[in-house]
Amino acid sequence: MSLTVVASALPNMPWQDRPAGSSGYIWRHSGNPIIGRRPFPGARSVYNSAVLPFAGKFIGVFRLDYEDVLPSVHLGHSEDGLKWTLDEKPLPFFSCAEDKRPMEYGYDPRVAKIGDDYYIHWCNGYYGPTVGIARTRDFKTFEQLENSFLPFNRNGVLFPRKIGGYYGMLSRPSGPGHNAFGDIFYSASPDLTFWGKHRLVLERGYSRWQRTKIGGGATPIETSEGWLTIYHGVMDTCNGFVYSAGAMLLDLEQPWKVVAKMKAPILWPEADYETTGHVPNVVFPCAALVDGATHRMAIYYGSADTHIGVAYTTVDALVEQIKKG
Repeated sequence: MSLTVVASALPNMPWQDRPAGSSGYIWRHSGNPIIGRRPFPGARSVYNSAVLPFAGKFIGVFRLDYEDVLPSVHLGHSEDGLKWTLDEKPLPFFSCAEDKRPMEYGYDPRVAKIGDDYYIHWCNGYYGPTVGIARTRDFKTFEQLENSFLPFNRNGVLFPRKIGGYYGMLSRPSGPGHNAFGDIFYSASPDLTFWGKHRLVLERGYSRWQRTKIGGGATPIETSEGWLTIYHGVMDTCNGFVYSAGAMLLDLEQPWKVVAKMKAPILWPEADYETTGHVPNVVFPCAALVDGATHRMAIYYGSADTHIGVAYTTVDALVEQIKKG
């Protein structure tokens, strides 16, 4: 049976054919990194950001670190998904939506389209990291919702449709800093305010490259084989952490159940812009574009906490690799 993918046609998405002589199922964009250091004055770096199609073009929500190293989230605009113009003014979000408490920090955003609404979700500073959510239809006006969880929690990733009548989110409960623990959990909500039915999805330690901590990455992609889910895994070494990208399939109606997963990462730090930067040895996926007509796939990832890169594959090839284990 051929694979089916729930995705609209996206003929203008970024794409490069597999390089001559390469036999791998995934390959990097030849012009990486697509966004580098100092995208505008006062900004130190841009990475770990979300991209999606909008109004025939592309829009993104980007993590920018300022020169004082505090992070915030900004909009970006692109004709082709590769050359970007970033807004210098951050998005108007708060640490707490109800009392309008000023935003402490915001980082590692994702964006999911559910129905007619686009939901931006990010790691929001509220007495420690939690998951903030805001929705929009035009990326001009925004309604910020309640923070999803108590601190400490990060790497919130919404599913693109309700499951069993509930909104679904992956997240990684964790400590206040870069502590060496964190597993992926699934949570459900009837209204995007009250979250419960928490279920363990995947524990760290399945293989060495993700033995220290794991967390959600891009918005899951619905396929006939399950939710195609790209995530990040971290390994501790004698020289610090190493972040890589992995992939798994989750059950369509019970997404806390893993159908299949890979032992090896799909991307790990090896290019210069991934091994060298403000934080070396980081590949951190946050978004994936899919053309529903061809099943082509472009994965956006942060590299070395400094740049943004793109890698290409097809949904079919990636699902095949996951099923091999």
